[in-house]
Amino acid sequence: MKSDIPVNVSQPKLKSQTIPTPGCDDTDPNSLSVPQALARINELIQPLNETINLGLSDALNHVLASEVSSKINVPPYRNSAMDGYALNAIDIPQQGKATLKLAGVAFAGTPYQGEVQKGECIRIMTGAKVPDDLDTVIMQEHVIKEDDNITIGTGHTQGQNVRHIGEDVKQDQTVLFAGKLIKAAELGLLASLGVAEVTVKRKLKVAFFSTGDELRPVGELLEEGQIYDSNRYSIYGMLKALNVDIVDLGVIADDRSAIETAFQQAAQQADAVITSGGVSVGDADYVKETLDKLGTINFWKIAMKPGKPLAFGKIDKAMFFGLPGNPVSVMATFYQFVQPALRRMMGQDQTTNVSVQIPCSELLKKRPGRTDFQRGIMHYNDAGQLTVKSVGMQASHIMSGMSLANCFIVLPAESGNIEAGTLVEVQPFEGLM
Repeated sequence: MKSDIPVNVSQPKLKSQTIPTPGCDDTDPNSLSVPQALARINELIQPLNETINLGLSDALNHVLASEVSSKINVPPYRNSAMDGYALNAIDIPQQGKATLKLAGVAFAGTPYQGEVQKGECIRIMTGAKVPDDLDTVIMQEHVIKEDDNITIGTGHTQGQNVRHIGEDVKQDQTVLFAGKLIKAAELGLLASLGVAEVTVKRKLKVAFFSTGDELRPVGELLEEGQIYDSNRYSIYGMLKALNVDIVDLGVIADDRSAIETAFQQAAQQADAVITSGGVSVGDADYVKETLDKLGTINFWKIAMKPGKPLAFGKIDKAMFFGLPGNPVSVMATFYQFVQPALRRMMGQDQTTNVSVQIPCSELLKKRPGRTDFQRGIMHYNDAGQLTVKSVGMQASHIMSGMSLANCFIVLPAESGNIEAGTLVEVQPFEGLM
């Protein structure tokens, strides 16, 4: 057979391809830094506008929608800070001792009604009203009682052990502001003001599901190539701690129609939609094309470890967060990006994660290029100093490390290995979960 290629024409040379090799710099020039990603999310997130009125007990873990001012002074009257004896400071001896006659008793809720003359005192209990003509309470351990008399010595000061009107809260004072998350202390404070009902933001509604034909529910036997769907349980636990209404849509198969239906259902009934899996480069699924069709989505690479892939945007009116598939990456990206965003949607005034600086007790291995959220254990060393160490293996599939850890050790993108004794940023799980 005759060749169609002239023998005197040389063939173009193919360009040689170089196989990428990992280097010491783990930087992807197309990746967003953690602060950049947080800033982009904050630009789009807006707090909910809808509010509801709830009785005080039902308001626990809700976010205040308007400020609360006190209609009363707290305390509303002068009262004793402890069990003891109320008297007038003019009867306190400057030297030696003084003996005072008992005129009566004041209990909390049952004030003493008579007058107290010079040289007299009353027995008084913690919280009981201090009579107008008395100004000082001496604790019972500093008194010698004999029959209807007490003997006191020097060293006492006028006004001691007396709680004054409005010392805690003054009438018309604003005590709580909009955006405050109502916890146990806030319930007690509101109750002390006599507040029976508060206006709060309605609960945020969040729908979530996992994607992947390899995922199986817990309780079933695994076949070859299958794994249990652990991410939905982690996401459920993290959402439950935020006191949101949860819509669990289960596991969605890698089917174009099923995924599109799941996204439509989720967006119709929730303020936010969360998925796990299907946002990495090269994923063989229909998540990306479905999101391109239904919503406005930014697919990002985040310069962080674990958790490089992240999708964020809107589907109809619902905010969307597409988390990676690896279990540790799911939790890391949820706590660093999704949780602050949901808190902002809930109207909370405090949305950023709490962090502290403490020394590490051992060498922490790291390559420059990405912010590293290593799983760590805060502990007290032999000298009683609070310090932190690694849980060991830091791979994004090692879920047992998350269970062993009690904090994230946040290592900056530009840093390399961290020597023992160096101060590092730590996010305690107690402040996240």
